[in-house]
Amino acid sequence: MADLPARVLFGAAYYHEYTPAYDPGLRPEERLKTDLDLMAEAHFSVIRVGESVWSTWEPENGRFELDWLQPVLDGAQERGISVVVGTPTYAVPPWLARQYPEIAGEQATGRRIGWGGRQEADFTHPAFRFHAERVIRKVVARYAGHPAVIGWQVDNEPGLHLFHNRGVFERFVDHLRHRYGDVETLNREWGLVYWSHRLTDWADLWTPDGNAQPQYDVAWREFQARQVTEFISWQAGIVREYARPGQFVTTCVSYTRQGVRDDDLSAVLDIASGNPYYDMQDGLLLPDPTPDDHRQIWKTTGVWAMYRTADWMFSSRQEPFLVTETNAGSIGFAWDNRPAYDGQWRQAAWAHVARGARMIEYWQWQTLRFGAETYWGGVLPHSGQPGRVHAELARLGAEFDKAGALVAGLEPDADLAMVYSTPSKWLMEKHPPLATADGAPDPTAYDGIFDPFYRGAFDAGRQVRVIHARQLHDPLGDREGMAPEEAARRHAVLLVPGLYLAHDGTVDWLAAYAGAGGHLVLGPRTAYADHEARARLAPAPGRLADAAGVRYDEFSNLVHDLSVRGTAGGPLRLPEHARATRWADGLVVTDADVLVSYEHPHFGRWPAVTTRRHGAGRITCVGTVPDRGFARALAAWLAPTARHGWRDLPASVTATTGTSPDGRRVHVLHNWGWAPTRVTAPADLTDVLDGGEIPSGSELELGAWDVRVLVTSPEN
Repeated sequence: MADLPARVLFGAAYYHEYTPAYDPGLRPEERLKTDLDLMAEAHFSVIRVGESVWSTWEPENGRFELDWLQPVLDGAQERGISVVVGTPTYAVPPWLARQYPEIAGEQATGRRIGWGGRQEADFTHPAFRFHAERVIRKVVARYAGHPAVIGWQVDNEPGLHLFHNRGVFERFVDHLRHRYGDVETLNREWGLVYWSHRLTDWADLWTPDGNAQPQYDVAWREFQARQVTEFISWQAGIVREYARPGQFVTTCVSYTRQGVRDDDLSAVLDIASGNPYYDMQDGLLLPDPTPDDHRQIWKTTGVWAMYRTADWMFSSRQEPFLVTETNAGSIGFAWDNRPAYDGQWRQAAWAHVARGARMIEYWQWQTLRFGAETYWGGVLPHSGQPGRVHAELARLGAEFDKAGALVAGLEPDADLAMVYSTPSKWLMEKHPPLATADGAPDPTAYDGIFDPFYRGAFDAGRQVRVIHARQLHDPLGDREGMAPEEAARRHAVLLVPGLYLAHDGTVDWLAAYAGAGGHLVLGPRTAYADHEARARLAPAPGRLADAAGVRYDEFSNLVHDLSVRGTAGGPLRLPEHARATRWADGLVVTDADVLVSYEHPHFGRWPAVTTRRHGAGRITCVGTVPDRGFARALAAWLAPTARHGWRDLPASVTATTGTSPDGRRVHVLHNWGWAPTRVTAPADLTDVLDGGEIPSGSELELGAWDVRVLVTSPEN
């Protein structure tokens, strides 16, 4: 893990080089001093600089201007503010695009991306690589020795485009040739006899634009993600040639980017970093008014979705992470201006810290007065004068100073674990098993299966650990994975919805996990296909059918939700009006107990949920996508006691817990709403921020949009 200061880093992206365009009559050194003084007042401990301005670093081909950043780093050092320097490779300068038009990326074969945005260049092209390497070396060599610099961010939010350039495609062909050896093997593995796609030579392979073969799609997306990981790894290697001991290397990930496989990408870096943006105002209200079918995109809506993103970031390396960008003022564009209510910046920051964030960094310091993001609000408004955002963040910065090392690098608790599959998500984007309300294919189908289970756990007050499938078992790679016995000890419940692509070895691993004492929960589409997206010949869930005591060959999309009922006297107690949504597997019981049934003249012949003992553990099959009440009841049954220990919490309150690096237990309580409320302490606690002692059984007050940070007393 990266060598970081023993406190939560706190700050913003800062672009002093924009000052002349903000106010041509202002002396830049005056603005710099004002900005850094205001940052110090807000208890900032870190800024990120330099990643967006290649044309400032290198105004013309081969002419470099490197000294302009020196006053920023010197001023930051004087005020005890650390700096993360970015390499500027994601935004090419005009001269490079003009002199080397062949570097333009193609979003479809032969269709170039127009220049004028960002990330338009094919980063695999030798001409791009030559110039990118040159500017990286110049910048890093110039500033690696500066004492303020604690780390490097290479590139920025990679993976925006899937490149279809000829050179990229030819490397894809080479990749397949090395993986499969010959075209006959590829024909067999991909089933290319279908629709007369059988190859006689590697030159027969068609470009991806019109492809309809799922096996091709999986390989193409996996290859594209490899290109992104290789590009970032290449940059990281250059930076490490110059970096001082202790300086970390990372990149900031937008986790919904189509070219990113976050666990692979983060493995070549020193620490995972991400950019979680979220709807503020009523988007953070509990109880959550967000409809079940609301689609999460580059920003999230709902407290549960913000937590899911934080848990996703932790999952990249199964380690604490950095928040490299997040909401300062309102986020988005000119038509979407919803800055936070008072207290919500504190709430979001403490929520991320509670789930493992080592840094909270806002985008950006000064709201832009020009460009595509003119209305993406920064810490300072267009006027440049400190206002409500600055005051709110100053309070938060003081709290991080107060909390110190206690909350820097928390290991978040988990009542259950959920297995995440990026390849399954890729496949479902083009070949989705779910439809939208109007019957069209739903490209967010993977999230449509995964998210309801996560949201149900959140609604039940259970904390979740997200684990990538290959972090458990990687039969085709070089990762050690985890022994099933170890996984059963560490994670009592393993929830696996939507794992459509699963190698036989992974399926056997899941069975072994249950046999070793774990509770394996299979959701829709799990284990239906192998690693090449080929449907298994055996009844689903394939190699797990005997262990689960159920099988199925038939399944159906649901046009309308179905009422479900729990088995009388059974352990899974459903709320009134619980519903099955979107999907139903035709589960046939061979040796399992039925927990939930459909109330329907046709679908009622099949159970919705079954369970069976297997070895020292258990396998439960959920054959549908549960609605919120159903999913909440399921999570409460799977994890009967929440590890956080708080009972009878009001509907607006969440309790998030974790272990500090020194072994103490940290509790973060949130009140996500306007009405003040009270909760009862489950143990003797100390308030981290005001030092007050809170005896077990006493009441704690939480104001509107409030946060309390507590630590278990040493004797507990």
